[in-house]
Amino acid sequence: MLKMSEVALGGKRVVIREDFNVPMEHGVISDDTRLRAAIPTIEAAVAAGGRVMLLSHLGRPTEGEFDPRFSLEPVAHALADLLNRPVRFEFDWMGGIEQRDGGIVMCENVRFLKGEKANEENLARRLAALADVFVNDAFATAHRAQASTYGIAQFAPIACAGPLLSAELDALATALRDPAHPVVAVVGGAKVSTKLALLESLTTKVDQLIVGGGIANTFLQAAGFEIGNSLCETDMVPTAKRLLDGGGIPMPTDLVCGKAFDAGTEARIVAAGSVNPDDMIMDVGPETANAFAEILDQAQTIVWNGPLGVFEFDQFAEGTKILAKAIADSTAYSIAGGGDTIAAIVKFNVADRISYISTGGGAFLEFLEGKTLPAVEILEQRAA
Repeated sequence: MLKMSEVALGGKRVVIREDFNVPMEHGVISDDTRLRAAIPTIEAAVAAGGRVMLLSHLGRPTEGEFDPRFSLEPVAHALADLLNRPVRFEFDWMGGIEQRDGGIVMCENVRFLKGEKANEENLARRLAALADVFVNDAFATAHRAQASTYGIAQFAPIACAGPLLSAELDALATALRDPAHPVVAVVGGAKVSTKLALLESLTTKVDQLIVGGGIANTFLQAAGFEIGNSLCETDMVPTAKRLLDGGGIPMPTDLVCGKAFDAGTEARIVAAGSVNPDDMIMDVGPETANAFAEILDQAQTIVWNGPLGVFEFDQFAEGTKILAKAIADSTAYSIAGGGDTIAAIVKFNVADRISYISTGGGAFLEFLEGKTLPAVEILEQRAA
């Protein structure tokens, strides 16, 4: 791919697609991780004298309709504080805007535009007409072929990858294409079905695959353990059994259970074979967490997506905490991604000791699965 650092930006209209889809309530941003990740790209474009226009989506508004709950105006104010320079917010920008060299404009939510998600060609061409240089820096949306990620890259005079997108792809390649062994992957989450392709792909690439959350319950049942009233996908048990038969998936030896999915429910540590019919498995036990930590201590490459338990409730957080600390203490190259994973990293204060934290959720998973990311593919085609 052509990289932004290889393009002369001075005096050019530089349209940068970022991912500012941040959690927000009543106009207040609760986690600005994605904004901070984009700051180096914006600063580099400004320093080069570009006339910067920032594009992003926020939430899932009805296309073609303005909804103040999904306005990016609060993002413009937050960026101005982070950059310590003015960031002009533009509500009506599709007709073109006046801009000066080194200036920054935050454009209103691209999902207010009809045809964005469907990658409608006319909209893509109109977006491309606003740019002398299009920079895709939004790895988290790279798995979607939309007008502001794919279509604009087709028709803009120059289309290139921003530093954040490039860094994400480099980090993933380091972890997956030619990794140092042993490779250990940690995959948590509620359902096997949503991560089946990922699990199947990883079993061919890693030396050990640690499963957690609701996914682990399905594997426990496949291994013949009683799981009580726990979250489980019974129809996925044969698939889990097939993956277990391939080896390399360690099973928990102890578990932490509760009687209800509630912050006030009492936690009880039990052996893996001693779950009662009315128990809900909420976390791995200390023996299992420490065994997993030993596996991670031997790793040279670690990929992490998803917690081991219901870490939002403190009495069921210890397994994920031990896991996070083990990854942070490891000398392995570690890459982590996904919303719940980042929330755990923040909760347990280990961000500075993870080699790379991906801003992507769906894109991170699809890359791990070996899928082609459309917004990356179009940049490669434009560079050919």
